Amino acid sequence: MVTEPETSPVPRELLSNSPPRATSTQATAPQIRQLRIYSHSSLFYWWPVWVIGYLMALITYGFGQEHLIGQNRTWIHDSSNLGLLFFFVLFLVILITNVSVRGLASGMVILGIALVIVLLAYFGWWDHVLGWFGGLKISLNMGAYFWFSTLLLIVWLISVFVLDRTSYWEIKPGQLTFHALFGSGSQSYNTQGMALDKHRDDLFRHWLIGLGSGDLEIHTSGASRQQINVRNVLFIGSKVPVIQKLIAESPQGEEEAL
Repeated sequence: MVTEPETSPVPRELLSNSPPRATSTQATAPQIRQLRIYSHSSLFYWWPVWVIGYLMALITYGFGQEHLIGQNRTWIHDSSNLGLLFFFVLFLVILITNVSVRGLASGMVILGIALVIVLLAYFGWWDHVLGWFGGLKISLNMGAYFWFSTLLLIVWLISVFVLDRTSYWEIKPGQLTFHALFGSGSQSYNTQGMALDKHRDDLFRHWLIGLGSGDLEIHTSGASRQQINVRNVLFIGSKVPVIQKLIAESPQGEEEAL
C-alpha cells in the first residue's frame, strides 16, 4: 500500500498572478468644516504684569525682611531691583499695548534698554544709580505685589475667557458670519471674492507677549465692499490657512443643489 505524501493547501493568493489586494484601514484625517475666531482686547497682553508681580511677591516673602507697620507685620525686600523690574515690566506693557512697535530697529532699541536695566539689577548697581537722585528707591511690600497681581489676574480672566467670547466670527464653507450674544445679533457675508490680510509685524505685541497673535484684515467683495478688522487673534498663523480653505469652498446649500 503506497501512501501519498501530505501536501499543504496553497493559498489562493499565491495561485493568482495578480498581487494580493491590500485592505486599507487607515482613516482619513478629519477636515475642519467650521472655525471660530475671537477678537481679544488689549488686556490680553497684560499677563506678564501679574506673572512678574506674583514672582516678586514670592521673592519678597522668601528673601525679604519682616517689618512691623502699625499693628501688622509685612515683608519688604531691601534691594530696589524688585521694584524697578516690576515697574519696568508695567511701563513696557503700557507702551506696547498703546504704541505699535513695528520694525526691527524699534525692537532692538527696546531690547537694548531692557538689557541695560536687567544688567544693572543683576550687578546690584541700581542703588548707586538711584543715589544720584537723592536715594529715591522703589520698594513695594509683599502685599502690594500680591493684591495688585490678584486683582489684575481676576480682570484678565474675565476679559479673556468671558467678555471677549461674547462676540466671535464663524467661518463655514463659503460663508462668514459675525455673532454677538448681546446687541446686534448676527450678520453674514458671502465669501466669493473675499481676500484676507494677516498683520503680525509688531515684534513685542504679536510675538513676545502675544504668543503668536496677530490682526486679521478681511476685504469683502460685491456692491457694498467692506473692510473688516479682527484684532488680536490668537495663533493666527495656523488659523489663516484654514480660513482661506473654507472661504474658497462653495456653500453647502449650493453643493446640494448641484
